[in-house]
Amino acid sequence: MSERFEGAFEGPLNERSGEPGPFQEGPEASHEAAGRKPFPAPLSTYRIQLTPDFGFAEVAELAPYLRDLGVSHVYLSPILQATPQSRHGYDVIDHSRVRREFGGVEGLRELSETLTAHGLGVVVDIVPNHMTVPVPESGNRQLWSVLREGRASPYASWFDIDWEGGGGRLNMPVIGDSVEPVADGDVLRYHDHEFPLPDTHYRLVEWRSGPGYRRFFDVSSLIGLRVEDPEVFDATHEVILGLVGDGVVHGLRVDHPDGLAEPRGYLARLREASGVWTVAEKILVGSERLPADWDCDGTTGYDVLNRITGLFVDPAGERPLVDLFVARTGMPRDYATVVRQSKREVLDLFFAAEIDRLHAVVGSDRETLVELLAAMPVYRAYAVPGEPVPAASAEIVEAAGRLAATRLPEGAPVAEVVDRVLYGPAEAVTRFQQTCGPVMAKGVEDTALYRWYPLACLNEVGGEPDRFGGTVDGFHAFCRGMAPGTMTTLSTHDTKRSEDVRARLAVLSELPQEWARAVEEWSSKVSFDPVLDYLAWQNLMAAWPIGPDRFFEFLFKAAREAKTSISWATPDPAYEQGIRDFVTRAVDECGASVAAFAAMIEPYARSNSLGQKLVQLMLPGVPDLYWGNEITDFSLVDPDNRRPVDFARRRALLAEGAGDPVRAGLGADTGSSWEEDKLRVTVQALRLRGRLDPALPYVPIEADEHAVAFARGDRAVAVATRLPVGLARRGGWGSETITLPHGRWRDLLSGVEHTGRIPLAHLLSAHPVALLERE
Repeated sequence: MSERFEGAFEGPLNERSGEPGPFQEGPEASHEAAGRKPFPAPLSTYRIQLTPDFGFAEVAELAPYLRDLGVSHVYLSPILQATPQSRHGYDVIDHSRVRREFGGVEGLRELSETLTAHGLGVVVDIVPNHMTVPVPESGNRQLWSVLREGRASPYASWFDIDWEGGGGRLNMPVIGDSVEPVADGDVLRYHDHEFPLPDTHYRLVEWRSGPGYRRFFDVSSLIGLRVEDPEVFDATHEVILGLVGDGVVHGLRVDHPDGLAEPRGYLARLREASGVWTVAEKILVGSERLPADWDCDGTTGYDVLNRITGLFVDPAGERPLVDLFVARTGMPRDYATVVRQSKREVLDLFFAAEIDRLHAVVGSDRETLVELLAAMPVYRAYAVPGEPVPAASAEIVEAAGRLAATRLPEGAPVAEVVDRVLYGPAEAVTRFQQTCGPVMAKGVEDTALYRWYPLACLNEVGGEPDRFGGTVDGFHAFCRGMAPGTMTTLSTHDTKRSEDVRARLAVLSELPQEWARAVEEWSSKVSFDPVLDYLAWQNLMAAWPIGPDRFFEFLFKAAREAKTSISWATPDPAYEQGIRDFVTRAVDECGASVAAFAAMIEPYARSNSLGQKLVQLMLPGVPDLYWGNEITDFSLVDPDNRRPVDFARRRALLAEGAGDPVRAGLGADTGSSWEEDKLRVTVQALRLRGRLDPALPYVPIEADEHAVAFARGDRAVAVATRLPVGLARRGGWGSETITLPHGRWRDLLSGVEHTGRIPLAHLLSAHPVALLERE
């Protein structure tokens, strides 16, 4: 049993004032009261990863394709000036400029005009939590001023700096060898780094040391911003809000709000200044829900992603797959044990500076504080200094305290530390909240999920890999509570595996014995490190075909994240060469057998792929497509999932009619390919959403255990096959039926008309999904 604290998440985490939140028609009501009508939510979004070689002009060329695909808004990765070579854009160096490498502000305006001409809007990803510490450091004008002038700098309030812990100076962790920094005029140089002289307002320290500032997780090259300061908020948001005001930008995605001093206050200020549709990258765990008083429209969709994945995983596969995992790796059966060990390791390895700073304001016993951080089950509990602590928030921290007490000596001051981080000085309360998220991210996302993986499709951001599957009734209950403006997704730039990789892996939950035999065969030919090999076989099969270079990069990153033999901080050339040799041999000697296994499960994986896509696109909320995933995509964790997309292939498929409903249906028996099938489901669902009222209710429809079905009001019905191996083993649908709502319905994927009570064998005869529109 993992660390869940059942009952701690009943309802919203924050219930301070009774004011409506995003799950209670809050944003619309608040803006109408303020005399401003908010921009409507997009009908759907299409995420584009901008790079120096794929900027605004290249996006503009996609406008006709994206319009024909059926999306309503293009969703851009961060657009403000980042380091020139950045491939992701989260390392902003200048908030006053739209990124030059993409085409600058003029290029963005031209893009907006082009998209508008094709009926498309623009959503952008913004990064309020941090800026980058570039190399050379002079590339960040505000930071350079602080390095030069210290607390006297006009930008000293911009950054979350621990002046006291540094003895009045800013610790910069860059020293990595015996080379001495060299004075060069008015600049101090150390390799490619440069700092202003004289060096009275900063101090260079060893690179493994924690920095003298709050950072993004454990990344010292990203320095935390203090957007709680109105002047800092205004300066860092002026360009974005100006683009909103000019009608160039129509929606916002907020990166990592849990890193901020007070996410609720930030979102309220952002909404007041922008008025547009806004979603927050909030990672929800288990039954946790978005705080009800956040002034935004919902999350970026990881909660939905994990719920959908669970629909297509067979709970019966848990015991045999966990048995297999334990036997092959020697890891514990209990995921909670691995989580606890992982959190403790990252706390000791990476967060000494953060703990020192927190301990200085919390006081009491340092080890008790560390164990409390390790026991926290969520990214943040949302206590705000000076306000009554919500009961749910208090219970989360108190439950963590009870768990921490079981790991501490008798008499440890657990109650005192819990009291201080909930009700103590403002900095203690805030700093604890800001530290929980990095510990969760590094301990779980970037460590435990790479160590404990009986079924790797469950190892997603916000996922719980020890929870195999979910019930249809539970899924329906979740969907009935979804906000109409929340984002839904299946793949993002941060997912560990693309949706189609997960669709293949989900099949293993129905074929554990067959999978065990395949792994035994491959392992008898090629082996390296038991803790890593089983992860390798899952991902090699699920991402097939994949070349040795791509696969090595994935496995090398997985080994460094797992930290069981190597890590980012402790390389081992011999071990790394061992990974490369393993990858080469695995592809060469086992590739044919891996390909055969992937081919054997393809009908089931295809069913899962189409089913999860249809479900996501037809749920309440705003469905997001990650670029390229309108057809099959077998990508692994970044940077693999940020490779260039073959848009020529996708445009050709669409132009050739792969999105049209006029063939004999979907599926292997009709001669259409998996990628054509997926494109057709995507196009027809997106176009149908364009004809529907987004506020139509979610209405569950009773169906067989191997199906999930629901209506959107009385206008649309979606039906998807689940657990297709079990369905095939029992001989198909038999006499099972489904009763459609009143009226005549046309299947947009086949053109066939239906009414009343329909045999599932007829409705799903040629393909595993049906998308019905009322005529």
